[in-house]
Amino acid sequence: MSQIVTHLSEISDRYDALFVDLWGCIHNGLTPFSDAVAAMQAYRAKGGKVIFVTNAPRHRGSVTAQLDKIGVAEDSWDAIATSGDSARFAMFNGAVGSKIYFIGQPHDQTFFDPLDIVENPVTIEKVALEDAEGIVCCGPVDPMADPEVMRPEFLYAKQKGLKLLCANPDIVVDRGETREWCAGALAKLYTEMGGDSRYFGKPHPPIYDLARRRLAALGETIPDDRILCIGDGVLTDVRGAMGEDLDSLFISGGLAAAETKTTHQPDPDLLSGYLEKEMVSPTYTIGFLR
Repeated sequence: MSQIVTHLSEISDRYDALFVDLWGCIHNGLTPFSDAVAAMQAYRAKGGKVIFVTNAPRHRGSVTAQLDKIGVAEDSWDAIATSGDSARFAMFNGAVGSKIYFIGQPHDQTFFDPLDIVENPVTIEKVALEDAEGIVCCGPVDPMADPEVMRPEFLYAKQKGLKLLCANPDIVVDRGETREWCAGALAKLYTEMGGDSRYFGKPHPPIYDLARRRLAALGETIPDDRILCIGDGVLTDVRGAMGEDLDSLFISGGLAAAETKTTHQPDPDLLSGYLEKEMVSPTYTIGFLR
């Protein structure tokens, strides 16, 4: 059974670094969660390192700008690792070819910004589906539309044998009170149709490798048993931590608020049943990050 805690400070002394999810933990896409930001500031004030590890399908500069825009305090974090950067590294190394059919919104175009750390990067050209060698998916064109609207395009792409690079494995996200579809929902559909989807965010290893590199770049050598992963997604944050053999703190008041009846803290019996159903075992659980 996951240990239920009321404040991060109850367990934070056991860890030297935190890998912290953003959406649903630090902010809701519109405004920051003040208690969560304060908890990060307090942790850093004691010498801990905070790496924001996010399935945002954009590079860290774009995410930094978003945090500034919505008002997340700069002194609440040390570095950022994004699934977008992990996926961009793969794309510029030719993982899905050079002629790319792009699925996403206008603000996702920063995905194609140059990436200096790749030697001899592939020259990427965005083309129509019939001319494509591969697909890059940053998210639905319309995040409110059923992913099934992509079935005709995906059937054609599967028949052509195109690989789909998924820059955000999240299935859904809550923007304020509104639930939206993410790139992971499209990649899941493509896989179910027999297509080849490649994932680079949580729970898959590349983003954790990137997070560790971001941590090392701070001049810190921290063993895995001194790193705590924090997030509200059992299929991404918790399962990813389990796969990396890292401890985790599950935020039950995010995506699973209804299933766990979390208002301030989760109902213990409902929490236990939910975790058992999802076949995950976070080290700790808290209603909201504070």
